[in-house]
Amino acid sequence: MDSVIELNDVVAVLGQFPALAGANLQVSQGEIVLLQGPNGAGKTSILRVCAGLLPIERGSGRVLGIDLVAQRDEVRSRVGLLGHSNGLYLDLTVEQNVRFWASMVNATEEEIVRAMSLMRIDGRLSSVKTARLSAGQRRRCALASLIVRRAEIWLLDEPHAGLDAQGRDELDSVLRNAVSAGATIVLASHEMERASALATRVVTVDGGGVQ
Repeated sequence: MDSVIELNDVVAVLGQFPALAGANLQVSQGEIVLLQGPNGAGKTSILRVCAGLLPIERGSGRVLGIDLVAQRDEVRSRVGLLGHSNGLYLDLTVEQNVRFWASMVNATEEEIVRAMSLMRIDGRLSSVKTARLSAGQRRRCALASLIVRRAEIWLLDEPHAGLDAQGRDELDSVLRNAVSAGATIVLASHEMERASALATRVVTVDGGGVQ
């Protein structure tokens, strides 16, 4: 399999704090890689570096062949990051949020309808302002917005957070289908039993490095 993520001795800094201290990671196309480790280990920082949001201070990295040091802005249109924040516009309705992200990639009407249906935010929920949604419903909306973007790499930070049991099962199905369609997934999760069953490989992150 072709490598779609390559991090080599990556150092990244948050404020004055070294969030990553020489991290090395290689991910092949089609993998579902689980990042495990304690809070503050560097899992979220790895996801943000791969998304082109956190600059590399030292070392090197490539995502989808794009140099994360010289061209990190170019990565953002090809990957999808779902962090602790859902990245939604609270003054827009559910459907308006999904359509906003769909417009970024010229998604078809069929793709929009499918994404909303998969995450069960169609029907009456589609016209509800996001500010009025429950935590689980907001997570569903954020996931639908990610699905419709056709991201080649999905970077997920605690993706099951806020979802009920049915929603978690549905998300797992969506992730497996995304990989079958050619996507690659890197996720950080504390729900080890569920995430380990989903992952094709587990990587331990600790002290800003990959073990």
